[in-house]
Amino acid sequence: MNSLASLDVAGKRVFLRCDLNVPIKNGVITDDGRIRASLPTMKNLLERGASLVIGAHLGRPKGEFNSDLSLAPVAKRLQELLGQTVDFQNKHAASILLLENLRFNPAETSKDDAERAAFAKELASYADVYVGDGFGAVHRKHASVYDLPALLEHAPGFLIDAEVDVLKKLTHSPIRPYGVVLGGAKVSDKIGVISNLLSKVDVMAIGGGMVFTFLAATGKEIGSSLVEKDLIPTVKELIATANSKGVKLLLPEDIVVAPEFNANAQPTVVPADQIPSNQIGLDIGPLAADAFAREIKQCKTVFWNGPMGVFEFANFAHGTKVVAQALTELDGISVVGGGDSAAAVRALGFKDSDFGYISTGGGASLEYLEGKVLPGLQALGL
Repeated sequence: MNSLASLDVAGKRVFLRCDLNVPIKNGVITDDGRIRASLPTMKNLLERGASLVIGAHLGRPKGEFNSDLSLAPVAKRLQELLGQTVDFQNKHAASILLLENLRFNPAETSKDDAERAAFAKELASYADVYVGDGFGAVHRKHASVYDLPALLEHAPGFLIDAEVDVLKKLTHSPIRPYGVVLGGAKVSDKIGVISNLLSKVDVMAIGGGMVFTFLAATGKEIGSSLVEKDLIPTVKELIATANSKGVKLLLPEDIVVAPEFNANAQPTVVPADQIPSNQIGLDIGPLAADAFAREIKQCKTVFWNGPMGVFEFANFAHGTKVVAQALTELDGISVVGGGDSAAAVRALGFKDSDFGYISTGGGASLEYLEGKVLPGLQALGL
């Protein structure tokens, strides 16, 4: 397998696949963490005399142009961070070129191998060498992630190397006690990873919207809270598995509820088994947050994916903030698993350096921990 250092890039055009899928509101980037994470590989290649053709995606435009999902704001921010000109879209230009959102082309995400291959061939014509550094997309069998590396000499970038190194530590040799904190909206997104991790962890704490399916599975009333009723039998099995394996499964003892999903909704704290029928759970309660924090601080390795509540609303951010704070005080390695979790810790005022590692890929991290083969890593020989 080639490494970035072993690639001969002097005087060559490198197709660099990055994950620049950043949150943008009204044309303004609200969290540039993924752009910053790509900088070390970019700078290394430029210092070694390469010119860059950067490919990336933003959102899910479904194969059509969507001005709200243009990478134009990313090009502007990248130029500011690198301190040099970033040409946008013009394929015959400067030493740094950022292509428009690759997913505007339906072939990028096509399930048809021939369509993807044709698009990969077109992308390959722009460059001499390929470097894969978009960890957040490596679980996708897409043209620029899976098909393109086969057409050019290739290697992983620094970001992918770092991500894989951290995830190997979590899967193969975690220092114990090993805890996992999972949140986010849906249990369905996390069934596989929960099932796989129950044979590896000592402690598992569940929060976020997905917790209400767990609470329902234990017979509790959950009011108007989000629930995936069809998964209640599966969740009952997961709870039984945790018990049989001696895994400490933490469910919140109290919940912050409100009459509606609204930033200005009046919050009330209730016991987890006494959620009123006309109320919706929007955060774990203060007792639960403190209990989760106590367990986290006793661990030597913790992986966290998914906020504990609707952290975007100040009234429902407390649980997420308490969990994040506990991770910063851990005597061991704390890994924040991408996506909403990374955005949450930054939005709540924490610095990246407060944690052991902040992953750029939520879905990719989860699928790796689930034990799946990730197409983008396979294509790079990892």
